[in-house]
Amino acid sequence: MAKANAEKVKDKDDALMEKAKMLVGRVVAVFAASGLSVVGAGSLFGIEVWKSIALAGGLGVATVVEALSRAYLADGKLTTSEINDAFKLVDKKNQAS
Repeated sequence: MAKANAEKVKDKDDALMEKAKMLVGRVVAVFAASGLSVVGAGSLFGIEVWKSIALAGGLGVATVVEALSRAYLADGKLTTSEINDAFKLVDKKNQAS
């Protein structure tokens, strides 16, 4: 009995770790996609490239983190659907279709 419970806890921990890794990877992708999409725009206004990337990437990440936080506040859980919805907020290609 105790062994079965220990295995359930381990499986749950593994699933949680996988979800955390996926979230971190997707947040990095949001930063890159948001930041790189404005490389040329910043230079038109005399803003250094790295500052443009940092600002746009940071704003994209902030949008996702806010949506994830609000979803977590609602019920203390983050479902896959809630996570996907949060990332869709910054997916410009997905919004265009």
